Parts: sequence; structure tokens; C-alpha cells
Amino acid sequence: MGDVAMTVPVIRAFVEQNKSVKITIVSRPFFKPFFDGIDNVNFFAVDVKERHKGFVGLLKLYSDLKQLNIDAIADLHNVLRSKVIRALFALSGKKVAFTDKGRKEKKQLTRSENKIFKPLKSMFERHVDTFSKLGFSIDLSSTNFPKKAILSNEIVTISGEKQNSNWIGIAPFAQYESKVYPKDLMQQVIDELALNNNNKIFLFGGGNKEIEILNQFASNKNNVIVVAGKLNLQQELQLISNLDVMLSMDSGNAHIAAMLGIKVITLWGATHPYAGFSPFNQPLENCLVSDRNQFPLLPTSVYGNKKVVGYEDVMRSISVEKVVFSIQSQLRD
Repeated sequence: MGDVAMTVPVIRAFVEQNKSVKITIVSRPFFKPFFDGIDNVNFFAVDVKERHKGFVGLLKLYSDLKQLNIDAIADLHNVLRSKVIRALFALSGKKVAFTDKGRKEKKQLTRSENKIFKPLKSMFERHVDTFSKLGFSIDLSSTNFPKKAILSNEIVTISGEKQNSNWIGIAPFAQYESKVYPKDLMQQVIDELALNNNNKIFLFGGGNKEIEILNQFASNKNNVIVVAGKLNLQQELQLISNLDVMLSMDSGNAHIAAMLGIKVITLWGATHPYAGFSPFNQPLENCLVSDRNQFPLLPTSVYGNKKVVGYEDVMRSISVEKVVFSIQSQLRD
């Protein structure tokens, strides 16, 4: 989800600066709401479960896409499925380009010996390079963000009216445990923020297990609301667009909030923003990282999927006080 969300600011800047070009986003139907409202952007939903399943399905996908009279292919994902599609278009004489994910540099950043600890090119810059190969220039510094969504009655029933309160989103989960702030510390963060009655806190997640934990976080607090399981993706995007700040792990929710122009505070465990996955248009000081003096092998992986003995509790080096202060600094008094 985060990978797709990271393409949105680039696509938005592209169409604003290349108004004569029409873009077709090819992705799973779940992600269509990410691109709703962007001018000159159509969405082609890939049916990976039936029509476009397997290699034969890829041939059908290529055939379907050919009907759109596409002039060039920008492969922003660069995985096996997209490689096949772009190869077929290349064989037909179309221009193709793909995003170089910088795997060699990322390996140097995350290895335990002879680590090269320096900031790498962001994924947003890498996507810009991809379009540059096709002859298009993009200036990300002048990107506009969508207006805050008008909330439907269905959403307001859950969120209430905003009025003059601070709306804080918290997305406390990630795909891998090494990127998740410890539950007891997260509870302290929520408890501290909830003491201010001018704050309203929305908890995001998915699945029964996560909802159970979120309900524990929100227990006995009138200004803490569990959103998970109550809104669809489009409604969540609309709610997020009205937040004042989002607290997230290194996860998709950080990139979703950032693509909507919301201030984002991110917490980093086994991973690090130097790998190029810092949320779009967010200052580096909003990325709260685990202590490398105490844990010098950090970052130990790009995605958090590698376990290192003795590094299970790296996120405990990010203090509750620092997290709360970083959030409060983004808010009105």
C-alpha cells in the first residue's frame, strides 16, 4: 500500500506540469481511491484473481492495455509482473522506463559490516528519474495537495464535527513487528495526548486482532475513537485529509497521510528514513529514529523483515516524551 501511495505525489505533480499528457494507472482495484480527483488520470483495475491471473493472464492484460493506445510505459513497481508487461510493450516498439530501486545502495546501508550510513535517493526522486527517461520533467517542490474532503454524514457520525479541536491520527501497526512501537509505550502516548480535551484522537488499523488492541488503547477515553473496521478506504482517506497530524510507524498510513498534505510524525525501528522511504514533503526531524549509539547496526533491513538478536527492543529507545512533544509541536494550543 505504501509503495502505491508514494507514487501519488509524483503523478499529481506530473499531470500539473504536463497538462497535455494523459496517464493511466494500472493497479489493483483497491487502490483506485488514491488517484480519484487527479486530472487527466484514468485507472485500469487489474483482475489478478481471474482474467489477469498467471502468465496467460499477463498476456490478456497486455492485450487489454494495448487497446488504450498507450505511447509509453513507466514501470514504477519493477517487479516480475510489471517487468513482463513492459517487456511486451518494448517488443512492440513502445518507449519503456522503470524505477531503479537502488538495491545495491540499500544493501550497503543495512549490512552489519562495512555499513555505508548515508541518505539515499528517495523513492519520489527515483520515480521522477523514471519519467525523465521518457522525456518528461517533474518538479516535486511545486506540488499542490488536494483540498480537505467534505465529510459525509456517515463519517461525521463516527468522527463528530471538527469545530476547533485538534484531530490526531494514530496508526500504530506495521507489516513487521520490528517496526511497531511497543504497546505499553503507545498506550502512554495516547493517554498523554488524551489528557487535553481539545485533542481528538483517531486510531487506524485493520483486522480483528488489531481492532482488539485499538479498543484497549481507547478504553474509557471519550476523545479517542477507533476508526478501524468502521470506514471503507475512501472514507478513511477523507477523514485523514482532515487531520492536523498523523502519527505512524514506517508504514503505508504515513505515506497516505503525506500524499494528502497532512503533517506526519513517523517512528522507525529496524528501518531508517535514509533508505529513501521517508514520507513525502516531511522534514527529517519528523522521523523519530531508534538510538544508533545504543544499536549501531541500525538500520538492519529496508523493510523490517530481518530479525537481529538483541535488537528486538530498539524502539524503546524512542521516548514517550519525545513522541508526544513532536505531535504537540504540530498542533494549535
